[in-house]
Amino acid sequence: MEHITITDSSKQLHVQKSYLDESMFSQVSLQRVSFNDVTLAGSTIVNANLSDLQVEGAQLGGARFKNIGMPPVGHPFYQEGARQRPVRFEHCDLNGTVFIECNLQGAEINSSDTSGMKINGIPVEDLLKAYHSR
Repeated sequence: MEHITITDSSKQLHVQKSYLDESMFSQVSLQRVSFNDVTLAGSTIVNANLSDLQVEGAQLGGARFKNIGMPPVGHPFYQEGARQRPVRFEHCDLNGTVFIECNLQGAEINSSDTSGMKINGIPVEDLLKAYHSR
């Protein structure tokens, strides 16, 4: 297998019908790139800015999302008072796993702040109070 190293380049790269399995990208800007008909199974993305990322027509079975959100206190990029813009999930089948018109069969929310959260327009806090009072 041939190794290609690109360093300090500002060129556009067009790759088609290629196998780049086990490749590594480090300190690379991939803003506004487009991936179509790709397999990222078993891939890892660490310390990435995925703001405004759009994922459509993807299979996420077995995917894990950890430590998602603004950098915590002590992190080099922490900013006092910074707030993450809302994330939106639409038309998703996340059974076994939030979100607008999504299938949430078997989903669980544990040890989470649900204040302000609504299900079909009804505050979750009200639903829980009604459940516990019956």
